[in-house]
Amino acid sequence: MAIINVEHAETLRAELNRSGTVLVDYGAPRCGPCRTLLPILEELDEEYADSVSIVKVNCDELPELASEAGVMGLPTVVVYSGGQPVEKLVGLRPKSAYQGVLRKYAAVSSSTS
Repeated sequence: MAIINVEHAETLRAELNRSGTVLVDYGAPRCGPCRTLLPILEELDEEYADSVSIVKVNCDELPELASEAGVMGLPTVVVYSGGQPVEKLVGLRPKSAYQGVLRKYAAVSSSTS
């Protein structure tokens, strides 16, 4: 599965209403840490392709979505499960932090361990 770049609020809402785990990256092209996060998200997308959707929201273009999610700093990553926010990570974190959160929620749908 590829990372979904949200261009309209409806796209994000539709993705969140699907069952399963969705990681949403709220960022902006002007944000250095947001650009640093992109390769991490690409790796996570490969690792969790069958259990997690990864979505990017450009807060400069869609500030209303950032506001709805309570974004106060960039990047902010919010993990949704069943359409509800369950974890929020503000600021750039190491890949292991995102993996730990995803393991908690993605394991529910793909428990092969």
